Amino acid sequence: MKKIVTTTPVADAEKVREAIGDAGGGRIGNYSFASFSMRGVGRFKPEEGAHPAIGEVGKMEEVEEERIEVAVADDRVSEVVRAIRDAHPYEEPVIDIYTLG
Repeated sequence: MKKIVTTTPVADAEKVREAIGDAGGGRIGNYSFASFSMRGVGRFKPEEGAHPAIGEVGKMEEVEEERIEVAVADDRVSEVVRAIRDAHPYEEPVIDIYTLG
């Protein structure tokens, strides 16, 4: 099993969670779409060549984001990562993958 973690603007969190669940993430026993979330502030500065969904090239940006964590079976990891990338509004979403013991 792996744990996949991503952050997304709060307005897009439900869309990203739904995509994760549809791809098989968050399955634990007889439960599906299981996740944990918390809110925080993401900061970034789009550089030359970026096409930001939020903010402007060359200017610091702060966005209220939601961190989404889900358990994922090893054989579903690539599908869940693809689903996050497809549903996420950012050009370069951060996706962390941890092995669960």
